[in-house]
Amino acid sequence: MNLYPFARGLVGAIIKPLYRIEVIGKENIPKEGGVLICSNHIDNLDPPVVGVTSPRHIHFMAKEELFNVPVLGAILPKINAFPVKRGMSDREALRTALKVLKEGSVLGIFPEGTRSKDGKLGKGLAGVGFFALRTDCVVIPCAILGPYKLFGKLRVVYGEPVQMEKFRTEKASPEEVTNKIMDSIREIQEKYQ
Repeated sequence: MNLYPFARGLVGAIIKPLYRIEVIGKENIPKEGGVLICSNHIDNLDPPVVGVTSPRHIHFMAKEELFNVPVLGAILPKINAFPVKRGMSDREALRTALKVLKEGSVLGIFPEGTRSKDGKLGKGLAGVGFFALRTDCVVIPCAILGPYKLFGKLRVVYGEPVQMEKFRTEKASPEEVTNKIMDSIREIQEKYQ
């Protein structure tokens, strides 16, 4: 049983007013087809915030340890999350992510792989570029502009798609593509900060 619509409605009703979330650019997310949403990562609340502000349902990779937490571990698969082993090549997670994109769904990913301790954008992992190159998905950069402060104001900005044709034609490396995606997130941060 998929709990995503219920969870999204419930979580949205709680966190949208608590953090006065403003969403910019959600029209940049295509209504159909595979989409890779790449966001900076500043807080544990980032996945639900992206989930409730995107017009489409999102599949997220979540660190494997979360699936061992009582109750949460049972809920995560029902809200489109799948496990990834951090710090190593996880072939099963890679296959699942590619399948999500090739089936025309949305994959949400945090290219840094972990939360930023100081709020600054870190280095992106090559896996993000790999997903972008191995599928025909549309790549959408996203910036969450905090801080998370109760009744403060949080902005979620979805940028214009990263143009992938040149990278795919020239058989660019995953690292090059990841760097381009990270630059796009940084540009959004600089524009809206």
